Amino acid sequence: MSIWDWSYVWEALPYLYRGAIVTLQATLLGFAIALVLGLVFALIRQSPNRYISTAMAEIVEFIRSTPLLLQVFFVYFVGPQVGIVIPAWTAGIGVLGIHYAAYCSEVYRGGIENVDGGQWEACTALNLSRARTWRAIILPQAIPPIVPGLGNYLIGMFKDTPILAAIAILEMLQQARNFGAGHYRFIEVITMAGFFYLVFGLVASAIVQSVSFWLQRRYHLQ
Repeated sequence: MSIWDWSYVWEALPYLYRGAIVTLQATLLGFAIALVLGLVFALIRQSPNRYISTAMAEIVEFIRSTPLLLQVFFVYFVGPQVGIVIPAWTAGIGVLGIHYAAYCSEVYRGGIENVDGGQWEACTALNLSRARTWRAIILPQAIPPIVPGLGNYLIGMFKDTPILAAIAILEMLQQARNFGAGHYRFIEVITMAGFFYLVFGLVASAIVQSVSFWLQRRYHLQ
């Protein structure tokens, strides 16, 4: 038997395609949650109320310091024992989003704190409301430089989606594993899955760099 058999590749492609769709959906939905919730976390961290800011910091640190797989298990398996039943898909996407929101919040916070203090003073002098200050002055300056950091977490989330197989979500790697186990042959299907992960990472990286460059030019930050 040859080391590589193209017939297995063609046979495995439909399985990988179905798994890739699930993987992409999980990544994009989870990252949308992470982007929005991460910004909320970061803004709460900037609260002038020390107790609220400290509580948010502790929550973020707790999420970042516990394994993603443990969080998935806790929500999906422990939840029903206390009366909280969440479907596998919702639990998986939700945990992915919240977990990466904690990391994204630190990226947002770094960008916000990097904005020159004079900008805040100018907004106060112009009597701008706090909401308008954030929307029109601070965030447009804080976000463009941090896009590459956020993009890294997008790629990281994509690579972490195989964890969803632990709660029976058939993402790409699990589909590859099932196909290989059914045919007692793994080299082609696992190699193809690895190739798809590599392609996504390269494409996502190129898109992130393009978006970062566009934002930098738009807001004249270069």
